[in-house]
Amino acid sequence: MLAILSALANPHRLRIIAALAAGGRNYVSQLARDIGISRPLLHLHLQKLEQAGLVTSRLELSHDGKALNYFEASGFAVALTPETIAEAAQSLTINPEK
Repeated sequence: MLAILSALANPHRLRIIAALAAGGRNYVSQLARDIGISRPLLHLHLQKLEQAGLVTSRLELSHDGKALNYFEASGFAVALTPETIAEAAQSLTINPEK
């Protein structure tokens, strides 16, 4: 749950999920143009989203032989209730140095 909440706590990543949800799967260069951010920055955000299980990627060859990395939003639902938060909190460790 922490990985999901952390991934969704960024406006760029919310816009990425929204763009993929509205337009379906897309490749990195086009998605960067659609959202208006650089490809390197988009890659960083997509990596965080993929690690949280919110997007998936698939490398495909285009008709002209170029390798394109397509991303799409995963089907996910996050229920934030006091009970789910209490359950997630049980997995937390306390760091006495902080």
